[in-house]
Amino acid sequence: MRYEKAETVLRVALDMQASALGLSLDDIQRNYSDKLLSRRTAERLRDAVERLYPQAIEQANPGEVPKRWRLPGGTVNGLASVTASELADLGTAISLLRRDNMHAQAENAERGVAKLRALVKRPVMNRIEPDLEALTEAEGLAMRPGPRPKINHGAVAALREAILSRRKVKLHYLYRGSGKRGHQVVHPYGFLYGNRHYLVAWSESEKARDFRNFALSNIERVETLDRAFTHRRGFSLKDYAERSFGVFQEEPVDVVWKFSPEVAGDAKEYLFHPSQKFEEQADGSLIVRFRAGGGLEMCWHLFTWGDQLSVLAPRKLNVLLNDRLRRVAVANAVHSRAKE
Repeated sequence: MRYEKAETVLRVALDMQASALGLSLDDIQRNYSDKLLSRRTAERLRDAVERLYPQAIEQANPGEVPKRWRLPGGTVNGLASVTASELADLGTAISLLRRDNMHAQAENAERGVAKLRALVKRPVMNRIEPDLEALTEAEGLAMRPGPRPKINHGAVAALREAILSRRKVKLHYLYRGSGKRGHQVVHPYGFLYGNRHYLVAWSESEKARDFRNFALSNIERVETLDRAFTHRRGFSLKDYAERSFGVFQEEPVDVVWKFSPEVAGDAKEYLFHPSQKFEEQADGSLIVRFRAGGGLEMCWHLFTWGDQLSVLAPRKLNVLLNDRLRRVAVANAVHSRAKE
């Protein structure tokens, strides 16, 4: 445990050096343990870094609240080293990006890893390379079978530049529902990644004038305009994403699912939603509560649990699920009759 505390202090110091914005006590409470640290523990960690580097630590935002602390570049470099498992995990992340057809991001990550390896002294690389080779082989990812979205990587690169420079873009878009092509001017904010990948943008279209999700696979071309936009005050991509179970934006509702004792253990291993709460029942079943929209995407996920899960709330989710089950049953019956 003593060593773990020393490692935590070093991690805090490294992050204070790595972040231009510095770290607040809230950051330290959230990011250095599986559980939320107490305020006093966060203060002790900050004070420990200050004792180690009394001449270097500085407040990153004088006069502002909450206070944030940082260390100048190079302060703790001599104590930091890259491990084989860290490099292997970065390799795994790159494989995941390629598997999900995100080649531009994979190439950027590969360049970052190459630079990181170049900074590691050769004797250190000689020591960790055998372990890295073994880990890479053991954790290699097979390409996932089945369909993957086809993405215009030039469009993604243009969108990333527009997000960084806060430039408006004109999307040339294929509307999946109607099959028609059109275009609209949007303010790009970021991406949501999942089974399908989406651009989150504020649309200037008269029919929208709000945030919308645009499937990357349906974006045929991107024109970057010579017009800047200002971020809408109070918008958070994280909060926007957490409003929904998936990516479809609906008004959040209180959701309650009950898993049977047979699958309760498996269900506890899932993060269904960041706001989820588990309630273990006397009979071994498990109740999960969270707040989100996106009923249709919930139904798609609920199918995977079969009859081992029941929806306690909201009622409209139960109605939607039963309607989907009925449609599947009808489709199967029609297919069976056609084969006869």
